[in-house]
Amino acid sequence: MKIRIAGTVGESIVDGPGFRYTIFTQGCPHNCEGCHNPQTHDFNGGHLVETDLILREIIKDPLLDGVTYSGGEPFCQCKPLTELADKIKGFGGFPLNIISYTGYTYEYLVSNADADNGYMELLKRLDYLVDGPFVLSKRSLELKFMGSSNQRFIDVQKSLKEGRAVVISPF
Repeated sequence: MKIRIAGTVGESIVDGPGFRYTIFTQGCPHNCEGCHNPQTHDFNGGHLVETDLILREIIKDPLLDGVTYSGGEPFCQCKPLTELADKIKGFGGFPLNIISYTGYTYEYLVSNADADNGYMELLKRLDYLVDGPFVLSKRSLELKFMGSSNQRFIDVQKSLKEGRAVVISPF
């Protein structure tokens, strides 16, 4: 399956805890003022790449702690990201956690999940979610792995079990 991406970073330390392989998805409907990645907004930009190619790049690096889906808006490409998450979780070489950023809130994703958009299928495969749009007036350089104070770092698996967003402190 192919995914439209703006690019990748092989060993990021700013997109979640530890060394992370970060995938910048292409296309975003939010257009947040002051966005750090405005080049990712155009749904026709970037380039298509096979998820198997991305997986091969990820498993080459035994130092990785996890994979981060950034953007753009990852939840606009749930199906290929879900497929990639299954491949990452199914790889037996070393355990990797998966984080996704989204301009949507956790509550929005859960209440608007259906088979067509794939929100719930992707959520089920994530370990952590940084949710909420970037708000320039709430920007803070002191937050770990978040750009503005309205955003939350959510333990997705606990949230799905408890039926509510379980916000945790980024490690």
